Amino acid sequence: MRCAAALLLCLAQGPDYSADGLKALEAGKYQEAAQLFTQAVAADPTDYAAHFHLALAQSFLGRDAEAAQAYRKTLELKPGLYEAELNLGVVLLRQQQAREAVGYLESAVQKKPQQTRPRLYLGQTLLACGELARAEQAFQAAAELDPKSALAHLGLAQAQARQNRLEEAAPHFRRAAELDPGFRDALLELAALYEKNKQPQEAVGIYQQFPENAGARERLGELLMAAGRSTDAIPHLEWVVARSPTTANRVALALAYGRAKQPEKELPVLEQAVQAEPSNLELHMIYGRALRDRKNFAGAAREFLTVARARPDSLEAWNELAAMLVSLESYDQALAALERVRALGGETEGHHYLRAIVLDRLRDLKGALAAYQQFLAASQGQHPDEEFKARQRVRILQKELSKR
Repeated sequence: MRCAAALLLCLAQGPDYSADGLKALEAGKYQEAAQLFTQAVAADPTDYAAHFHLALAQSFLGRDAEAAQAYRKTLELKPGLYEAELNLGVVLLRQQQAREAVGYLESAVQKKPQQTRPRLYLGQTLLACGELARAEQAFQAAAELDPKSALAHLGLAQAQARQNRLEEAAPHFRRAAELDPGFRDALLELAALYEKNKQPQEAVGIYQQFPENAGARERLGELLMAAGRSTDAIPHLEWVVARSPTTANRVALALAYGRAKQPEKELPVLEQAVQAEPSNLELHMIYGRALRDRKNFAGAAREFLTVARARPDSLEAWNELAAMLVSLESYDQALAALERVRALGGETEGHHYLRAIVLDRLRDLKGALAAYQQFLAASQGQHPDEEFKARQRVRILQKELSKR
């Protein structure tokens, strides 16, 4: 009889959803925990602890919107509950609802002023809201409570940097990286800020500390290039291209070779880039100019013609092509290219001069004379060497024409 009575009592009591839910939470079975606490809430909607643990399970499952709703219900039933305020603030911050999170986190800080965690989240929230001075205060307080908190130093650095106080922020960026190897990338953030602040040498010093980071090596090479240190930049850009042979990386390396007077290395790299991306017309222009500068006029003309055919309205391509064809003494083709420049409305005194040379070589004396005169009228002392040659040819052509 006693056993039967005990069984009836157990059946009358029913399952303990909250107790089972806590066991599931502790075991990391968050889906099961969420289901159990949902049942607990349904059984007793006034049980704030069940709502709180339901929110906790949902947040572990990444269901932040549902977790926020459950935390709000918890606070409705149990106003001022520290854990619910703190967790709701964190969830709202993750949902990019920083403004709404501020009040909950401020309340959590007031309840436990000696705790670092709520101050850190408050600082991050204020930073997201753009309230930089208040964020700095929160992170400063967190750093004082826990001087070894990498998060506190990083937040403090970011707040100060965004207030244009990079000199003050820099030690905190470095301190965060020292305290936690996982925060070492904070130094890259500092380097980017140095670049933005027109302090490239400081940025170079940081990038040099990341020999295995492709992004850092790429920026290091580019900064050395900008500083006129092309030879120093080359090893870094070679390393980058070997691991990431993108068009941009190859062009940067080729530019470094060119500036370092190493054309035997520059042209093959550009050729590889063109072969890898033959439809990139800007790349054809870059390669064409490199060939032009190395006196490979035929190769340069080929590249410029590729662009001109693909973009018939490209004044840049027709300009370059015309000059190369003149250098190759392909005068009929050069004249056609100059006509295209004229049709595009891009003719300058330089084009008048090229036209004069072409017509002169084609023995169109009247046309050449007119073009030389047009050039002299437009140049007005801007190209003294060419003007001298043009005047000499004008006199000669005038004499020849007068004999006819």
